[in-house]
Amino acid sequence: MTMGAHHTTLSRRDALKGAGALVIGLSLPFGAGKALAQARGPAPVDPNAFIRIGADDVVTVIVKHTEMGQGPYTGLATIAAEELDADWAQMRVESAPANVAIYANSLLGAQLTGGSTAIANSFDQLRRAGAMARAMLVQAAAAEWKVRTTDIAVAKGVISHKASGRSAGFGKFAAAAAKLPAPKQVKLKDASAFTLIGKDQPGRRVDSADKSTGRAKFTIDMTAPDMLTVLVARSPRFGGRVKSFDAAEALKVKGVVAVRQISSGVAVYGRGMWPAIKGRKALKVAWDDSQAEMRGTDEMIAAYLEQTRKPGRVHRATGDVDKALAAGGDVIEADYVFPYLAHAPMEPLDGFMVWDGTTARARFGSQGQTIDQGAIAKVLGIPMEKVEIETLLAGGSFGRRAQATAHLAAELAEVAKAMPVGTPVKLVWTREDDIHGGYYRPLFVHRFRGAVKDGRITAWSNTMMGQSFMIGSPFESFAVKDGIDSIMSEGASELLYEIADFRCDVHVAKSPVPTLWWRSVGHTHTGYAVECFVDQLLAAAGQDPVAGRLAMMGKSPRAAGALKAVAELAQWKGPQTANGRARGVAVVESFNSYVAQIAEVSVGTDGEPRVHKVWAAVDCGIAVNPDIIRAQVEGGIGYALGHALYAEVPLVEGVPAVSNFNDYRSLRINEMPEIEVVVVPSTAPPTGIGEPGVPPLAPAVANALAALGGKRPARLPMVRA
Repeated sequence: MTMGAHHTTLSRRDALKGAGALVIGLSLPFGAGKALAQARGPAPVDPNAFIRIGADDVVTVIVKHTEMGQGPYTGLATIAAEELDADWAQMRVESAPANVAIYANSLLGAQLTGGSTAIANSFDQLRRAGAMARAMLVQAAAAEWKVRTTDIAVAKGVISHKASGRSAGFGKFAAAAAKLPAPKQVKLKDASAFTLIGKDQPGRRVDSADKSTGRAKFTIDMTAPDMLTVLVARSPRFGGRVKSFDAAEALKVKGVVAVRQISSGVAVYGRGMWPAIKGRKALKVAWDDSQAEMRGTDEMIAAYLEQTRKPGRVHRATGDVDKALAAGGDVIEADYVFPYLAHAPMEPLDGFMVWDGTTARARFGSQGQTIDQGAIAKVLGIPMEKVEIETLLAGGSFGRRAQATAHLAAELAEVAKAMPVGTPVKLVWTREDDIHGGYYRPLFVHRFRGAVKDGRITAWSNTMMGQSFMIGSPFESFAVKDGIDSIMSEGASELLYEIADFRCDVHVAKSPVPTLWWRSVGHTHTGYAVECFVDQLLAAAGQDPVAGRLAMMGKSPRAAGALKAVAELAQWKGPQTANGRARGVAVVESFNSYVAQIAEVSVGTDGEPRVHKVWAAVDCGIAVNPDIIRAQVEGGIGYALGHALYAEVPLVEGVPAVSNFNDYRSLRINEMPEIEVVVVPSTAPPTGIGEPGVPPLAPAVANALAALGGKRPARLPMVRA
């Protein structure tokens, strides 16, 4: 039977033993040799498997990155198939088991999908794996046919020897190839020989068919005999704790079988979702708010803005910005305010687990398997290797499932531990739980001062304030150096523009409100602030928004290339257009990719912006799947536009004042602009694309509004309730 993502089992051992299969593994990073030596039972094949070729010609790629809709299953299968010279129809994908020793993200040091690194992290790895498999199949065929390997060709999954007219599929030689030593070195294709990488394959996503027919399994679909569905009553305020609770009325609800206090609140166990919902509603809880956030967001914003009147911790400075500001010319000031934002993926947080007293077996859309394994192991008091995670497809994330504190995994382990061993539990966060649950994009403010003299920008000062979710997290060593969290200021401390007298400094805010990376992370606010302010300064200098940017991009040639490409695509002739419309431009580098966008905007009779069309140019290195790249940019534009126009999570006396999509508004289909995307040809290694389409959109819209004669919105969202 061909195995797809929906058939994946918790243990790969039996699958990897498959008779007549060729399994390709690579050198073991991060101490994996020790892990393998401690594995129980015989290991007839190397479990460090990335490609498995069966006797039935099926090629299965074991993917260590989570599929949340962003396309890694297809992208990574494309990379392997390219070097293998496989036919696309024979390609399949399985999610890798949770094992950091084998499946670590080499760019992040953990088994983790994030930072738009999936393709960049696995590009060379899977190319080598594909080339190794091809070489071994060719060697096996040459031995059986008694010909030279150099006389054998491989194309579209067929191995052939032209002189003798013989040919066969991969499966015929899989068993023989499996007995051969893996080549220590392989030659990779030149890009000019690519037949799959860089080619459009519309409609060929490996996960689309199962998602379209309902066969794809998400966590929300999980069920098991005697499974209990669990909802948790959590404090309405961040930092609040349970003072006391009365479960009497909840236990009277038909189908409610238990109520238990856990560290995050009070868990209600039901034989189905509806009993759990009714039971939680009937629960009476008194909360202790002594350590809770009691301020509203307006109060927090005022405090932040006042604090930014003073210099913060310098993240980067060149020249003497104070002297340059005092040297004459026009001094321009601007403030920008960014609200808390929820991620709001279509599938809220959820997880399934069975705890048998020695081993935890979990199934959910884990984005950070290593972190989640550690959290579950800590709660249950067991070694990490006793935590098995089957990574299911996830219904979106945007950063929500990449939990620095692994709060979902820890909560899942707690609710499982509180029941008799062997009880299957499914923990579900409702949409309201998700919107109220925190782990938001941080509330941030920026205060700018800039100088324009003799038609050019001569000084730039940016002071910002917001929360850091890296300081004190498991990733502190990754992003924090000498107390400076570089994620807070990414995109603001290093500009694409050459400005000699420059300073970026930051204040770190404190609050019990939990914050987390949100699609494009720091760039989600720095991209807007920087691109709006540079546009304002260029206007004061009398320069065209495109030409003025290009004149300062001498050290950013790829950014300049993207900006030129989008200007050509949109036939840029300046910001002014006819019919009450204007255009705005923005360009942002994030995750080593460069995206420039131009938005054409008008203002409706209701005073709200109308975005008619967006042009985008993206340079993300070698384009593995151009159609997926365009889809990611289009999706990023829609996600960014909805949030920039309408979305915020306001706090009123510490309590979130929105609950669901009726008041945490997303973009409607009739509000989606026409989009045209060009992928800039590049020979650079592939970089991220899941997030870089987001940051330029909002400032492009804001700059178009300014070109219409209005003001660039200083506080987001642009349309406030």
